[in-house]
Amino acid sequence: MSARQRSPTTIAMSTDVTTEIVIRRPRAEVAAFMFDPHNDVRWTTGVVESRPRDPGPLRRGSRVERISKFLGRRFGYEYEVVDTDERSFVEMKVERPFPMHIRYELEDVPEGTRTRIHARGDAGGFFRIAGPLLNGMVRRNITRDLELLRGCLEHT
Repeated sequence: MSARQRSPTTIAMSTDVTTEIVIRRPRAEVAAFMFDPHNDVRWTTGVVESRPRDPGPLRRGSRVERISKFLGRRFGYEYEVVDTDERSFVEMKVERPFPMHIRYELEDVPEGTRTRIHARGDAGGFFRIAGPLLNGMVRRNITRDLELLRGCLEHT
């Protein structure tokens, strides 16, 4: 069966990375900060601008335009919220530079809030060839993002 004949659930994902960290703040505080796109520039690696296209909190169908800087170049992309519970998770999809799903997830733990980011995508062309390198880069970036997020919330 060729890749074109496979169903979406059987296509191997070239990027599939999950990282987590515990933030010593209540889940409601972490959610309010993390799920507000106006804060993306403060804690998301490479994001230099973030503009919600819809007013109010993120909800299914909300879109956010981001401008990122990578390897000295600026590029724009848009994510769409595909599912959310404003207290515990937001799941987004991105189509460019390649299709990707990103899920921010929060869970109460005795020390505060377990904060997890899961990024998975099916890169094509060059990105598919660079899959192992891309996974390492994505892991480093979202690990750095979570450290920055913890810094923003624990040191305020």
